[in-house]
Amino acid sequence: QVQLVESGGGLVQAGGSLRLSCAASTRTSGNYRMGWFRQAPGKEREIVAAINWGGGTPYYADSVKGRFTISRDNAKNTVYLQMNSLKPEDTAVYYCAAQDYAKGWSNWGQGTQVTVSS
Repeated sequence: QVQLVESGGGLVQAGGSLRLSCAASTRTSGNYRMGWFRQAPGKEREIVAAINWGGGTPYYADSVKGRFTISRDNAKNTVYLQMNSLKPEDTAVYYCAAQDYAKGWSNWGQGTQVTVSS
């Protein structure tokens, strides 16, 4: 079982930046991709960004393109989400998740709160 631990959330003013980290306890042979999701109160969970451990072009939701950057450190089994030019609508609980070839998004972190004040 892969354990994912997020950190880096907090309170920031609009226009500010935050960097989230997600450390995986291990990597399985089937885990090929990592993603960041978010869920705001009263809304469904949505994917924000995703990146393959093996490289390639990351995926970004339209709402964060040009403002958020996902990156990885394979040696540390860690994925990052750099969030710049934050907006109040970015306020949500952010979750890290691991995607497996057979099981889909099968492992989730506990979530970290990001609050952007106007």
